[in-house]
Amino acid sequence: MCRIGAIKSLNYVHPSRALQLMNSQQKGHDNSGFAMVMQDLGGIFADYKDLPTLSLACTDEGLKIAEGILGAAGFKQVFEWIPETNRMPGLDIKAMPNYVFRTFDYPETYAKSPAKEKEELLTATRLKLRAAMERGETGFAYSFWPDVITLKEIGDPRDIGTFFGLWDENDRFTAKVITAQCRQNTNYAIVRYAAHPFFLQGYTTLANGENTFYQKNKEFQASLNPAYIGFESDSQCFLYTLHYMHRELGWPLSYYKHIITPLPFEEVQKREDREQLSAIRQSLAHLEINGPNTIIGALPDHTLFVCCDAKKLRPIVVGHTKEMVAFSSEVCGINEIMPDRDWETDIYPNEREIVVIDNTLEVQRWKQ
Repeated sequence: MCRIGAIKSLNYVHPSRALQLMNSQQKGHDNSGFAMVMQDLGGIFADYKDLPTLSLACTDEGLKIAEGILGAAGFKQVFEWIPETNRMPGLDIKAMPNYVFRTFDYPETYAKSPAKEKEELLTATRLKLRAAMERGETGFAYSFWPDVITLKEIGDPRDIGTFFGLWDENDRFTAKVITAQCRQNTNYAIVRYAAHPFFLQGYTTLANGENTFYQKNKEFQASLNPAYIGFESDSQCFLYTLHYMHRELGWPLSYYKHIITPLPFEEVQKREDREQLSAIRQSLAHLEINGPNTIIGALPDHTLFVCCDAKKLRPIVVGHTKEMVAFSSEVCGINEIMPDRDWETDIYPNEREIVVIDNTLEVQRWKQ
């Protein structure tokens, strides 16, 4: 069973808090890796929130490929952070030669372009980078987006934290939203792209569980958007459904649960919005999911949410204080980073709701 977690804070927090959240659940680790997405960045990236940062793990050859593609497209580097890695013997990590986090200014031809055109350029460029480096497995382009850092690696999560120096808290590398997972979906090959969280155009998802409707989800989604690729994990479908529903169709988040776990027909007929719900079920039936799972997601505006399968077969708990909210597969994770919270206010989401955290940290429970 995967271990997942998320932190949303009014103040900037270091990823060591996410490691602590995950490490307390270490019995669930199988050393298949650690991955995290940091959004709403602080520290050394705080002055570059409007410019895209490329998160890249690669060989020397892969770095040359990436530099060639970005240069030809007209991107100009304005900032770079290269983590000081600890390559001490004995660490359980399948490390890449280079880890590069570079921030770029847009090509001059896009200087006055609307935001959506810039966003499509970033997505197309990342897909081009991925395709070019996949041929010889020379690199992995995880994200190319403003105000976002993505890190994924294979190995023991504790050793990965040591390798990247993430156990030592500082104010240089921080964010207000951090999502993390400490175990890949081991039904498939252990590859870096398969590690949650998954990210696309400001949307993030990670999951604990399985999607037994993976094949029909995949076949439908592959025709919807050229960015819906890879499918290294059955849980990746959760991201594409969220992105399609919210960005492409422009629907509010409240409809996400109705798409992935629709209400029984007899319940739908009793509701005032039965026509809308019936239409959703008819038009997007191939996006319904099945199996035990819990999904954590983040929207481009940094709204954080969590929802469960229709039978509540995977655990999740929400703990909160005035300054921070955390999601965790197990309550011990929240106990580790929020020992002084009011435990009686913890929330265990049920099978028919979405728990939503806005940017004031108000906790909302939306009944399906």
